[in-house]
Amino acid sequence: MAYVAVKGGTAAIEESLRLLQYERVRQGVVLDVRSIEGGLRGLIDQVMSESSLYSETLAALAIKQAEGNPEEAVFLLRAYRSTLPRKHYSRTVVSGDMRVERRISASFKDIPGGQLLGATTDYSHRLLDFELAEESEASVREWLLAFERDTREAAYAGAGGDRQAAESLARIPKVLDYLRQEGLLPECPLDSREPDDVTRSSLTFPASRSQKLQVLTRGQTGAVTSMAYAVIRGYGMVHPTVGELRVGRLPVYVDSPTRPSDDEEEAYYIGDLKATEVEMLIPAMVEKERGRKELQFDFGYGLCFGQNETKAIAMSILDKSLERGDKTVPTENEEFVLFHIDSVESTGFISHLKMPHYVTFQSKLNDVRKTRQANPKPQEEGVPACD
Repeated sequence: MAYVAVKGGTAAIEESLRLLQYERVRQGVVLDVRSIEGGLRGLIDQVMSESSLYSETLAALAIKQAEGNPEEAVFLLRAYRSTLPRKHYSRTVVSGDMRVERRISASFKDIPGGQLLGATTDYSHRLLDFELAEESEASVREWLLAFERDTREAAYAGAGGDRQAAESLARIPKVLDYLRQEGLLPECPLDSREPDDVTRSSLTFPASRSQKLQVLTRGQTGAVTSMAYAVIRGYGMVHPTVGELRVGRLPVYVDSPTRPSDDEEEAYYIGDLKATEVEMLIPAMVEKERGRKELQFDFGYGLCFGQNETKAIAMSILDKSLERGDKTVPTENEEFVLFHIDSVESTGFISHLKMPHYVTFQSKLNDVRKTRQANPKPQEEGVPACD
């Protein structure tokens, strides 16, 4: 596509960037990165997930630079990520090892380990809290001290005074494992093949499941949600039900760079990351022998950085939808879905329309003029001619 430089060149661009800086600070207020990191948890988690980079501090910096625009923040963070060397690969993270902070099931009321509501807006009244306008750091510190004291005491009492037992309460089994034990869900065989990495190699079709899951977890949150909504509302999927949603921290281990070993005791714990995992139950008709059909459950899977529940649920719906693979249905067409949910790709292409298209537009304009000259229309009465 032919572009022509903006008139004024470098000087005009530099002045545009100065004006952008002015708009960011013109009210004389400087947002502290630490304040963004501490107070905009939902936005931080969204940007980390779409960037494929787990760093709350860097996400906060990108949000500050982008003035709160999540698409621009994701662009910045992905660009930075591409400059980083890849020094180590962690051991496979096992989601069953998650230290659960929130865990619910919409399928069963009573589940082993119990429902843990955790921190969520699901049960709030969604009313503006005007008291937050007067919130001070002193009042927050006082509230935190009281909350942490009450939490420690409640956990200790709930475990019968056994602190070790209180800590183990966070490690609880998965709901879907009990359905598999009853033979109501298919087993998931272990796939030890090295997964494809869409951050290092371009997406190819037909896409492997590892590619699909990566693109879905990196997808723009609103786009993934809209696609999943279309699956349920417009394209005939039977109503899915959340088998289990859990939010918690996953431990990450790496092998010694000098002494790799298969022994788990030799691995080094380097920290943990917060994640949201969803296993979605979906009724499906399966054809048996002699054309007999039988109703059974299947499932979709979603996993995202941070507490990103709506996206993880939507991802699990699209995971199953893409597995069906009917290309006549948009939400089952992997090329349609995977190409159009990426934040940087879609935002970049839409934004490029603002760039100069002088040459291409003049070519189209000449074609229109030639067409009109070849097929002149009589001028309507009372309508002035436009040249």
